[in-house]
Amino acid sequence: MNTVANTGTPFAPRRIAVILSGCGVYDGSEIHEAVAVLYHLSVYGATAKCFAPDKPQMHVVNHLTGKPASDESRNVLVESARIARGDIQPLSELRAEDFDAVVLPGGFGAAKNLCDFATKGSDMHVDPQIEGVLRAFHAARKPIGACCIAPVIPARVFANSAVGVTIGNDTQTAQAIESWGARHLDRPVTQMALDTDNRVVTAPAYMYGDAPIRHVFEGIGRMIETILTQTQIN
Repeated sequence: MNTVANTGTPFAPRRIAVILSGCGVYDGSEIHEAVAVLYHLSVYGATAKCFAPDKPQMHVVNHLTGKPASDESRNVLVESARIARGDIQPLSELRAEDFDAVVLPGGFGAAKNLCDFATKGSDMHVDPQIEGVLRAFHAARKPIGACCIAPVIPARVFANSAVGVTIGNDTQTAQAIESWGARHLDRPVTQMALDTDNRVVTAPAYMYGDAPIRHVFEGIGRMIETILTQTQIN
């Protein structure tokens, strides 16, 4: 396959929206996963733009103790700006027509701030802004990527389309996904799952909690490569 001039990659330049959910595994975006997404987009010559909801986090967790800090409150957009090095916009400004694909890194913030899976399980609801964005990309036949716990979001939104996603081999979460009418695809940490009909691409990442970071990066790299491949298919 011929590479694109000036990028050294087989992909034409692409603009990818990345939706963050805070900063830190227990109450926001998982930092390793977010960095892996941004790193691999850069490797393949894509331009990433970060977005996050401008709203309070569900709660704040002390990452040293792993316990909620009841006397603190933080804003999802402000915390996400730490990962984006300040180059971030409110989710309300994201328009599907301006981008070729959208990616959601994982972390408990995806299950707490972008939806309420962390507290409601199979009875979860997706944040209306997030659902609107995903439906816009889906309607435009533009790829949607998600890793770790974040695949529960497209699984819920597109359950009526029998969308297929992976969250690794977590049977409890898989049961919730399948209870909605979506499909769970068992994958190891270094692999990804592609639903070609819905153009949804997912990777397990730190659903395998003891996975080496190199394996997490490898699986996310395959997810990003597949997303970019999908952007070239009419």
